[in-house]
Amino acid sequence: MKITKNIQNIAERALIIEADAVRNLSKSINNHFTSSVTLIHQLKGRLIVTGVGKSAIVGQKIAATMNSTGTPSLFMHAADAIHGDLGMVQPSDAVLCISKSGNTPEIAALVPLIKMRGNPLIGMVAQLDSALGRASDWTLHTPVAIEACPNNLAPTTSTTLQMAMGDALAICLLEVNGFTSKDFAKHHPGGALGKQLYTTVDDLMEKNASPLLEEDATIKEIIVAMSEGRLGCVGVTKKNQIIGIITDGDLRRMLEKENITNIFARNIMTPKPITVDSGTLAVDALALFKTAGVNQLIIKNSSNEALGFIHVQDLIKEGIL
Repeated sequence: MKITKNIQNIAERALIIEADAVRNLSKSINNHFTSSVTLIHQLKGRLIVTGVGKSAIVGQKIAATMNSTGTPSLFMHAADAIHGDLGMVQPSDAVLCISKSGNTPEIAALVPLIKMRGNPLIGMVAQLDSALGRASDWTLHTPVAIEACPNNLAPTTSTTLQMAMGDALAICLLEVNGFTSKDFAKHHPGGALGKQLYTTVDDLMEKNASPLLEEDATIKEIIVAMSEGRLGCVGVTKKNQIIGIITDGDLRRMLEKENITNIFARNIMTPKPITVDSGTLAVDALALFKTAGVNQLIIKNSSNEALGFIHVQDLIKEGIL
């Protein structure tokens, strides 16, 4: 129990140190930050992100976030840059160099080369009075009072601050660029996230039958259509316009009546059924399923004509629910 309690205390201390540091990072959002956002937004080329050690790993994440949110970026390891990879930096590019100290040998060697080529240099650095801090055109200050490491050595708080500053930069650029969820979907076509962002009700509708009957359909026709459709419902139309829906529940309640010989679709349907427009994202249809408390939705076009059906099970099968 004592060991467990001690572990909990250590973890809480680490999180508190890093949380406080991130909270204080807002003080570093200044003119250098806004100028960096403006520069990257107006770039004709790409943002080249570089660093060494743990900062390099953070740099890879920042570059990936930039790419996925509409800012073309490349990662260049600082050690490799001074051995040939500097060739990936083109005249229209800007460089974001990440370093806690700003004085590591690789950074100290790389910075003059970038300046010599004339590329704009943004330094993300904890020590402003460093080789990187002094040479940068703009500095993103990530001051570190103490690392979460009990020896104050392992990059922990410092890398958390770098990650947070990179996220702030990316989110600002996302907003400035007018990057929408549809744009995001173009960069994330795979996996469950991609499905939520680009799968529409039309995509799922194609897998289902479309049981539709006119309002004067008989009980037999309703039962046959519902059985063949296997959706537990039948849409009711009048002159191709959607006017109602009959579910298996409606059918069961109707069959409990003594006289069913003169009952037609219009007599047992639910009028003005809940519909969804063609082209609606499946994830938005999911919200409608939840609020309406139904299992099926009729998909319609702008003329209120039925195009097909979507069932809540379709969303489950696609991993959207």
